[in-house]
Amino acid sequence: MTVSSRTSQPTPGSADDPEDDVSGGGGGGGLVHLRRAGVSLLLDGTDPGLPAVLHWGADLGPLTGAELADLATALRHPARPGTPEGRPVGVLPEHAYAWFGPPGLAGHRAGRDWSPRFHRTGLRVRDDDLDSPATITVTATDEAARLDLVIEVELDQAGLLRLRAELANPPDADPYQLEGLLLGLPVPPQAGELLDLTGRWCRERAPQRSPFTVGSRSRESRRGKPGLDASLLMVAGTAGFGFRSGEVWAVHLGWSGNHRLHAERTPDGEALLAAGELLLPGEIRLAPGKRYRSPWLYASYGRGLDEMSARYHAHLRRSARTRRARPVVVNTWEAVYFDHDLDRLTALADAAAEVGAERFVLDDGWFKGRRDDRAGLGDWYVDPAVWPDGLHPLVAHVRRLGLEFGLWVEPEMVNPDSDLARAHPEWILATGGRMPRSARWQQVLDLTHPEAYGYVLGRLDALVREYRIGYLKWDHNRDLIDAGHQPSGRPGVHGQTLATYRLLDALRERHPELEIESCSSGGGRVDLGILERTDRVWGSDCIDALERQSIQRWTQLLLPPELIGAHVGSARAHTTGRTHDLDFRAGTAFFGSFGIEWDLTAATPEERRELAWWVALYKRHRALVQGGTVVRADHPDPALWVHGVVAPDRSEAMMAIVATATGATTNPGPVRLPGLDPDRAYLVRVVAPRNAAQDLPAPPAWTTGSGVRLSGRALGQAGLQAPPLPPEQLLLVHLAAG
Repeated sequence: MTVSSRTSQPTPGSADDPEDDVSGGGGGGGLVHLRRAGVSLLLDGTDPGLPAVLHWGADLGPLTGAELADLATALRHPARPGTPEGRPVGVLPEHAYAWFGPPGLAGHRAGRDWSPRFHRTGLRVRDDDLDSPATITVTATDEAARLDLVIEVELDQAGLLRLRAELANPPDADPYQLEGLLLGLPVPPQAGELLDLTGRWCRERAPQRSPFTVGSRSRESRRGKPGLDASLLMVAGTAGFGFRSGEVWAVHLGWSGNHRLHAERTPDGEALLAAGELLLPGEIRLAPGKRYRSPWLYASYGRGLDEMSARYHAHLRRSARTRRARPVVVNTWEAVYFDHDLDRLTALADAAAEVGAERFVLDDGWFKGRRDDRAGLGDWYVDPAVWPDGLHPLVAHVRRLGLEFGLWVEPEMVNPDSDLARAHPEWILATGGRMPRSARWQQVLDLTHPEAYGYVLGRLDALVREYRIGYLKWDHNRDLIDAGHQPSGRPGVHGQTLATYRLLDALRERHPELEIESCSSGGGRVDLGILERTDRVWGSDCIDALERQSIQRWTQLLLPPELIGAHVGSARAHTTGRTHDLDFRAGTAFFGSFGIEWDLTAATPEERRELAWWVALYKRHRALVQGGTVVRADHPDPALWVHGVVAPDRSEAMMAIVATATGATTNPGPVRLPGLDPDRAYLVRVVAPRNAAQDLPAPPAWTTGSGVRLSGRALGQAGLQAPPLPPEQLLLVHLAAG
């Protein structure tokens, strides 16, 4: 039997019934072809083992059963010399089928049952609504190794593929030591180049490319979180692929703890992208009757990086916990640091309201003993020495101004110099017999400890209730080193990650309107696992606009703009010492969840007026920025970047032309504006900076007057003459169809 995708409703009870067991228990097998949004997934279940992916990529079109059978015949691998059979690698790679890369399942029972070979017991397909995900559920068992497996596969309506697995140890089996579970997807030989990301504090998301040659490339995190150097994605593509060119395949793991992204090409001609949780030694021991469920692996195919990104963006927007527009935020950190004073903060709130902000977030320094970062973490009580009346006077003032109130917390951490740590040293993650070395004068609170968990949830709940807090900036500043459960010292990152999820879920259940930002020394915890429970991430602790151009550009490979906190800082950047004018700072923050992190009480009246103009411009175009399709042009001059957002119906767009450095030539030539409707005419006008045309030394003709009217085809193919921007300057260009 074959099951193929459908473009109309099937006849109930027919061979193409939308929910059909195509293999049963006898291993007769079949082919499954799923299609969504220009993507095809062809799964081969014609033998009794786990299904293999024959094709994941561009849409194959509607295929009959006979055509699918012929295509499967055409794509199957020949037998390889010296190996048992020519079977392609499955989504869970198995050593037993001559896969010589990392096995999908690694584990044993005291040295036994270490090389599983699963026999499929069921393959169920549901594909009855093109506006909903198509799903495949595979069940399998290894009777010799006494293991049961379920693999779930989904292809959603935007063409994003995701899969996960659940491993079960039967009730009457011996304990099974799980060492790793890695799911993978094949990519074709045309994928000859890899792209991943690296970084450090204040320099996150730096791209790096390498040839995809025979061998392995792995990106691992053992930090207890993705980390500031996290890759976000492992991308394979055709040589020289860009934002708008080439074919690309990418995987991301929706997990906020230790993880592994992996690319493997074998001498046998197979290439695979894989991902899974990275387990510490002895971390997961499946007792009889216990199960382990892997995180979701999210995979996207696209013609160019933009199309690949758009599938992730569509998923995140569809699953967003809140549908409201992201408000303009004023965060107090770089304005006051630890110097909390009611008069100073109320004056800052006044200035925030004056420029049009909508949310005021009180950052670190409000709780007991917190005069610097060396003490107080864990003592989540308002410091009476600084706030004798609690936060009520500030909160009341902020609300009278029409602003929402938010608060900074770091619930997973504890300073040794705190009442909590002195009272409960047993609540700290440690390997047993000694404390981990301190970092940032912090240790990590073990949230799997019931009393520690209850304490943290209780304090957060009490704060949110007392002050009616609508927003928490949730930080996580320390890597998890020697992270074990006391007193045994058993590895604890897996349990800590799940406990953090439970804590976030429980708090949101008690306060459904509460919004939470994932901050981790900036962008250290950015993944689709944490974003199931939070409403935005802090892109980086660096708000230097030049650095942010790159950080936001590459973070948007995974996240849409509205999920990335992007703030306007002071003229001189706190983290780099670099100086930028307000237009460059605000124009950079424009393409994100816009905010301000600047002591506005020290700004001049003219600076506040100019900032208010930018805030108003952002609000006017907020729906476009926070709902539009992200586009990035591939311009030959690396100093000139062109990016923006296009409305879903392509009725308007906002583009930025950015000079990140001095150009290679005096005239960089025209810049193409991608993503527009080729058959519609657009009025093209410069909207920011306000005096751009007058300030440019030799403005192109199109930047002056009332603009020009051109077709989307002309703008995408011929483009606009690039303005002669000095380095670290930009223009915002608005395009309106009609």
